[in-house]
Amino acid sequence: MIKNILNDKPTKVFTFIVCFFVANALIAECIGGKIFSLEKLLGIDPVNFSLFGEKNLSFSLTCGVLLWPIEFVMTDIVNEYYGPKAVRRISYIAVGLISYAFIMFFLAIKTTPPDWWIQSNTERGIPNMQDAFSGIFGQGMWIIIGSLLAFLVSQIIDVTVFHRIKKVTGEKWIWLRATGSTLISQLVDSFVVLFIAFKLGNNWSWQKVLAICLMNYMYKFTMAIILTPLIYFIEKKIENYVGHDTAKKMKHAAMGKNEAPFINIPTAG
Repeated sequence: MIKNILNDKPTKVFTFIVCFFVANALIAECIGGKIFSLEKLLGIDPVNFSLFGEKNLSFSLTCGVLLWPIEFVMTDIVNEYYGPKAVRRISYIAVGLISYAFIMFFLAIKTTPPDWWIQSNTERGIPNMQDAFSGIFGQGMWIIIGSLLAFLVSQIIDVTVFHRIKKVTGEKWIWLRATGSTLISQLVDSFVVLFIAFKLGNNWSWQKVLAICLMNYMYKFTMAIILTPLIYFIEKKIENYVGHDTAKKMKHAAMGKNEAPFINIPTAG
C-alpha cells in the first residue's frame, strides 16, 4: 500500500511542490537581510520618486522579493489542482519551519565561539566573524514577526480571491484568477510587513510606510504580470505528467465538486 501511495503521480507532484514551496520561502527569509538596487542591477539611473511627501524614493529592495513572486505562483498551482485546504496546509508548514529555523539561528548566534574563529577571516576584510554571523542571521524580532504574519495573511487572501474568481470563470482564464489573486495578496503582504516591522517596531511615519509600500508593490505588481506565462507552463507540465483525465479530476476535486480525490489510496491486496 505504501509503495502505491509513493508511486501515485499526483502525490509525487504535491510532495515536490511542498518541498520547493517551503525551501523557497526559507531561502527568501534568509537572504532578506540584504538590500539591492534594482536600478543599478538594470544599469539605469535611480527613479527618485516622491510619494506622500517622501522624496528621492528608488527601488531599493530586499533580496527576498526575488523569490516571493515564485511563492505565489506555486500557491496558485496548488490552488488550481489541490484546493484551498492544501494551500493553507503548506502555508502553515512553511511558517512553522521558518519559525523553527529562526529559533535555531538565534541559538547558534548565542553559542560562544573560540577566539581563533572570530578572527579567522581578517585577511578577507571580516574582522569579527561573530558579528558578521549575527548581522546576517540575527534579523530583528519585529522584522521576523512582520514577515511571517504578512506571508500567512497574504496566503489566506490569495487562496480566497483565487477561488472566488474561479467560481465565476470556471476552468477558463487561469491568468485572471492567478494574477488577480496575486496582485491583491501582494499589496496586503507589502503593507503588513512594513506596518509591523517598521511602524510598530521602529515608529516610522505613516507617510514613509505607505510610500515604501507602494514602491515595493510596483515591483511585485510587475513581476506578477511577467510570471503569468510560468503558470501556464507549469500547468502544462503537470497535465502531461499525470494525464489529462487525472488533471481534470484534480481540478474538479479542488473546487469541491463530486470527483475522486487527487490522491488514490488503494486498499491492501
